Amino acid sequence: MNGSRIAAVGHYQPARVLTNEDLAGMVDTSDEWITSRVGIRTRHIAGPDEPVDELAGHAAAKALAAAGLTPGDIDLVLVATSTAIDRSPNMAARVAARLGIPSPAAMDINVVCAGFTHALATADHAVRAGAATRALVIGADKMSDVTDWSDRTTCVLVGDGAGAAVVEASKDAGIGPVLWGSVPEMGHAVRIEGQPARFAQEGQSVYRWATTQLPAIARRACERAGLGPEDLAGVVLHQANLRIIEPLAEKIGAVNAVVARDVTESGNTSAASIPLALSKLVEQGRISGGDPVLLFGFGGNLSYAGQVIRCP
Repeated sequence: MNGSRIAAVGHYQPARVLTNEDLAGMVDTSDEWITSRVGIRTRHIAGPDEPVDELAGHAAAKALAAAGLTPGDIDLVLVATSTAIDRSPNMAARVAARLGIPSPAAMDINVVCAGFTHALATADHAVRAGAATRALVIGADKMSDVTDWSDRTTCVLVGDGAGAAVVEASKDAGIGPVLWGSVPEMGHAVRIEGQPARFAQEGQSVYRWATTQLPAIARRACERAGLGPEDLAGVVLHQANLRIIEPLAEKIGAVNAVVARDVTESGNTSAASIPLALSKLVEQGRISGGDPVLLFGFGGNLSYAGQVIRCP
């Protein structure tokens, strides 16, 4: 085995749906204001009795079932999240305990909205190096916990959810080389900080960076996989804002690809957004097994990470 692949995916969202009309009753906003600026119509919001590890556990259980595996088949659990309240036990250990996974390596990865693609690359490296046989890679965030619901510039953006992937060894490279990096001096542009922690961002700075700097980086991720953007069957970008997703996808040049637009019904779910959107595309049959799909996360720390995967 000289590569790794995604064997299966799964996702989970809380039952409560918060509409733009609901938000209009909470802050000075409207459905037209929200959809015209960010393209979001609805988002799912977890209740106080639904912690991040519960969201993650549901998504992971679905991915395991889809792969035909049991908890005992997993020896590495990686959870990408930036909304863990407690420092220990970490989310990965809590998910492992929920699912009954015996003695895995269990680590959280906090790269905010680029967390899942960083975690996927880490799992790929671990499996290819022989440090793990099968990994659960989860992106899960409860953004509602870190949102100021009186701030209309941020509360209209966020949602809660989780997505997961099972990664295993493969004779072929089903997960392409990662291209990752950051702009640390601009890390202040997206923040979750303070007591209590609150999400804030400099929207125009993020928009300019994403739409001008990231297209070339995403194309280089395709080059590392030996493909051109026109070869892609799918593009799953971080679901930040439809006004970022659409121009970024166009500038990448993936003219034949299905572009994930799950942000319209799920909002910005941070580290959950890419696996959540990917799992829905698979479930809906909009991409097929073996299709090349670009995953590209970006956001907090002004970090980015992208790789081309073969659809499970």
